[in-house]
Amino acid sequence: MAWSIEGGAVLGADGLNPSTLALAQTRVAEAAPAGAKRLDATGCWVLPGIVDIHGDAHERALQPRPGVGFAADFALRDTAAQLLGAGITTAYLGLTLSWEPGLRSVEMFRALLAAPAPGGPDIRVHLRFEADNLGALDDALQAIAKGQVHLLGYNDHTPGIAKKVTDPMQLAKYAGRAGVSDADFRALVDTAMASRPGVAAARAALAAAAQAAAIPMLSHDDPHIEQRAAFRALGASICEFPITEAVAENARAHGEHVVMGAPNVVRGGSHMGWASAAPLAERGLVTVLASDYHWPALFAAPFVMLRRGVLDVAAAWALVSANPAEALGLTDRGSLRPGQRGDALLVAGGAAAPKLVAVFVAGELAWIAPGEAGRLVG
Repeated sequence: MAWSIEGGAVLGADGLNPSTLALAQTRVAEAAPAGAKRLDATGCWVLPGIVDIHGDAHERALQPRPGVGFAADFALRDTAAQLLGAGITTAYLGLTLSWEPGLRSVEMFRALLAAPAPGGPDIRVHLRFEADNLGALDDALQAIAKGQVHLLGYNDHTPGIAKKVTDPMQLAKYAGRAGVSDADFRALVDTAMASRPGVAAARAALAAAAQAAAIPMLSHDDPHIEQRAAFRALGASICEFPITEAVAENARAHGEHVVMGAPNVVRGGSHMGWASAAPLAERGLVTVLASDYHWPALFAAPFVMLRRGVLDVAAAWALVSANPAEALGLTDRGSLRPGQRGDALLVAGGAAAPKLVAVFVAGELAWIAPGEAGRLVG
């Protein structure tokens, strides 16, 4: 199938320009072939599809309340629909493989890998391996070897959890998510902490597997430059959610992409009290935004950046499309050049009041907003 998207302003390397975007055989084409379907994009910006390097909002589809769960295939179908409605055409789902039972368990990891692809956006796996989860190391290594993992992230939340569960309210929250008693969760934390001596060897094995599979790696929540350097030595070329500005500066000095959360931009700062993403992006220290825990924030964030008045459209949109594609080694997307994958969004309202009108995935119309079907010509 082919499309001619007419009358809009198409984003190129030099910004927005009136043009027609042609899609044919899943790709952006030089011109639409005869018989192509037409879509009237008058008043719209035509932008590359969003590439999300890290999103874990699918966890709410799996477990909307503590103790209330849904099957993986059902949850992924819901997730795919939400992704399209947020303009995300390539999604790296953050599958956390932790020592915790329930939502982030090895059983859930296996179920998600086994679930059929829901269709729609290109959904991939960002394996977030919890450092002390040595019992699941073989599962992780096998999934990487089978090509089921597309990005490896090194998590180390256990020490932080160990501190938090001294607070009864925090303990109850974690135990509820895991579906166990408070006492059992405390015991799980103690067991995980006792595994610390084996963490270095496990990380080395994961790094070797990722390098053999040619998948990118990232470090997560680096608190200081020494930790970023240690993960750099393992081959982790992406710095995700650095806790301090100094870590971001160090990563950029080494030519690495730095990821922070789009919710941070939309809300005006980190909910954890860490570095603020918007000013760091304006200084070039943050190069990639991720949905993190909220899909719609990733669509909204570039427009927040535009309204701040520092970045132009091309630079703001690169934070959610061209830059994450580059960081992930996805050379076939992130722009609307001929030959690129036909992932495109139509957005009305400009920076002041952006409204998603339509989403194309691999050259096909995958989503159109209510009331916008009149744009389909003939």
